[in-house]
Amino acid sequence: MDGYIIKPMEGEEEIVGKGYVHYRSWHETYPGLVDAGYMEGITLEKCTAIAHRWPDNILVAKDGERVIGFVGWGASRDEALPGHGEVFAIYVLAEYHGKKVGYALMNAAFERLSAYPKIAVWVLKGNDRAIRFYERYGFRFDGGSAQVTLGGPNTELRMIYERKA
Repeated sequence: MDGYIIKPMEGEEEIVGKGYVHYRSWHETYPGLVDAGYMEGITLEKCTAIAHRWPDNILVAKDGERVIGFVGWGASRDEALPGHGEVFAIYVLAEYHGKKVGYALMNAAFERLSAYPKIAVWVLKGNDRAIRFYERYGFRFDGGSAQVTLGGPNTELRMIYERKA
């Protein structure tokens, strides 16, 4: 893991750091996939407020004192998937892509989701880098999709990880 640590998010500095990673990652990942006007509304202040409202079930990746990524997990919110776990969000700063930070975050979330035989994740259609990451991790598309409005119409695709028996 090259000196990064993965830990539960704690304290104001880590909450603010998670907000920054959320903000920066959106602006690194979604231009061209999400309406530009909607993207303008994804501000550091908004992402930091979200981090304060959702402090539970968040792990952060840290390089020294700097938060460089995070993952959120829990029971699936999808009524069609009773008994499934879900990775709600996973983001890593672009400068840390390719350094296994995402894998370390996913492994740590999976440890906390160990009671679930299947784990879901939703990915924005066209987010090819994320899709490749999830596929390498072992997720597969199951045909589930949802229409979301992010300033304009977008499609989220559902992927499922099935633990080996």
